[in-house]
Amino acid sequence: MSNIQYSTFKKQQGITLIGLIMAIAVISVLAMIAMKVVPTMIEYNSISKAMNNSKNGTTPREIQIAFDKQREVGYFDAVTGKDLVIVKNNDGGFDLNFSYSKKIPLVGPASILMEYSGTTAKNGVVVTKPAKAD
Repeated sequence: MSNIQYSTFKKQQGITLIGLIMAIAVISVLAMIAMKVVPTMIEYNSISKAMNNSKNGTTPREIQIAFDKQREVGYFDAVTGKDLVIVKNNDGGFDLNFSYSKKIPLVGPASILMEYSGTTAKNGVVVTKPAKAD
């Protein structure tokens, strides 16, 4: 036989079957969590928009009614008009505040607690002393 030249083999690179299974498991868990968390974040955005759209009322009761109308259009039920904390600001208008929490069950006893809050105050400070309802 003649001189057979052996080429140097490069070490193969890639993912093993076990690595692929682990990656799919991690991606599946993250996707499951995202599918449960994202709807609550969309609901929070709907509540914030409804609050900003209804803050121009002249009385706290009028603001609550406007918020409840926005609530019907926005299809959310975590916060109602009565749950809003309405505070008279220095400009003669009202600042609205809300906060609520959502418990999202995952598997068995595991769950995620999401705490949401929002305000229309310019400085972002939530004041808890409500204005008197008319």
